[in-house]
Order: sequence, then structure tokens, then C-alpha cells
Amino acid sequence: MSDRRSRPVRLGPRAIAALLLVSAIGVVSIGWPLLADADSGLAHSQDAPWLFAALLPLLVGVVVATIADSGLDAKAVAMLGVLAAVGAALRPLGAGTAGLEPMFFLMVLSGRVLGPGFGFVLGSVTMFASALLTGGVGPWMPFQMLSMGWFTMGAGLLPAPDRLRGRAELLMLAAYGAVAAFAYGTVMNLYGWTIVPGLGSGISFHPGDPLPENLVRFFAYCLATSLGWDLGRAVLTMALTLTIGSTLLKALRRATRRASFEVQVTFDGPEGVKAPTGP
Repeated sequence: MSDRRSRPVRLGPRAIAALLLVSAIGVVSIGWPLLADADSGLAHSQDAPWLFAALLPLLVGVVVATIADSGLDAKAVAMLGVLAAVGAALRPLGAGTAGLEPMFFLMVLSGRVLGPGFGFVLGSVTMFASALLTGGVGPWMPFQMLSMGWFTMGAGLLPAPDRLRGRAELLMLAAYGAVAAFAYGTVMNLYGWTIVPGLGSGISFHPGDPLPENLVRFFAYCLATSLGWDLGRAVLTMALTLTIGSTLLKALRRATRRASFEVQVTFDGPEGVKAPTGP
């Protein structure tokens, strides 16, 4: 009988290509104002619809490529939908309160169990569903989808997914969750900072200025405007991971085995006798 130990979804060449493509588009879409001229008309509200239109088929492409590379069935895709719905329901519980968002904790553990490909799609779909649930649809939504996709994908890229277990794994996930929580906030800050009109202060974005000077202002902007919010998100993610992370990891891994996230169990018949392959 085949090994029944839970493993993340394998990332095949087609899934890797799809992830690289969508990530490259995302990096360019978020960071292009830093390299633009002063009179280029910086307005993410104008490029957001185009990014959203490109993002949806690419997300579908990641799912299709992952299914093709790993042989997942409908139960696996259904589990993805269930986790996205749970994450979307968790987000409003802490939204607007010092960055206390329990959704990030679920995304870290789910990305660890599901793997980077499905993790990216889960993060993006969860943020999309959350925006619909809370009425937070706007030009920022595709950038939130990308950032959360990267956040969840990173958890799936952490080392030793099929060997590291117990306290050591929880400590690694808690540390990643804290660092990634700040990274998510930084990416979203970059989106917002480049469209805020100049306020004549030392932390404003100056279109057309040299990149190092703008990066120094951006660092000061993050410290002044979002440090407390990102810190609250990081602390809550760490606390939930260390306290109830073990229980949820076991539940997710048990569910992935039942949802055929692994190689199917096969039995060998007696020597010289072939097992039936179909009706």
C-alpha cells in the first residue's frame, strides 16, 4: 500500500510557469510608479481594472496547471473553496482593529499543508471573497489578492514539508507568519503611497525622483503610518500559530488525505496476478 503521510501538493513545471508569470505581472503592476517619470500620470485606480482582468484567468491557469501536474480531483478543489470561505469569514472579525486579522493565521497553515501553487490561489481567492463579503471592492482589491497570494505561497515554500513536525514546525511557521505579515503590509503600503498626493512632507512620494531617495521616504512612511498595524497582525499570527496551530495542522492534513491530495493508494495482487484496472 502506498504511503499515507500527508504531503503538500507537488509543484510541477506548468504550475511553476504560471506562478512566475502572475508574480512577474504583479511586481510590475505594484512597483512601476517608482521608475516612472513625474508626468506619467500615476494612478493605480486606472491600471487596477486591467490587472484584475489579467489576474483572474492567470489564477485559473495556476489551478489548472496544478491539477494537471498533480492529478488532483474535485474534492481537492472543493476543499480549496471551503478554506477560502472560512478565511473570508474570519477577516471581518478583526478588520479595523490594530491589524488583528486572524485570517492570516489560517493562510499560513493552509499554505504549509496545500503547497505553494494551491496556496497562492487560496490566498488570492480568499481576499476576493472577503472583499465581496465586506464591501471592500475597489482599485486596491487586485493588489490585495496578489499580496495575500504571495503570503500564502511563501508558507508552502518553507523547507522540509514532509519531515519537519511538532514544535519546530510551529516555531518556523510562527516566525514566517510574523515576517510575512510585515511584508504584506509593506507591499500594500507601496500601492497606497504612490497614489497619495504630495503633502510637502519628508515621507511623500515624489514621482521622477531617484529611486534611492524615494525608497528612504517610503521606509519613513511605513514607520510613521503602519508599523503599529503590521505589528498587531504579526503578533496575532504568531500567537495563534503557537497556541492552536498544531490542532489545525493535523485537521488540515487529515482532510487533504481524504481529498486525494496525495498519490492514490494502490494494492498489488498475488505474484503473477494483475489487479483489475477497471470495469
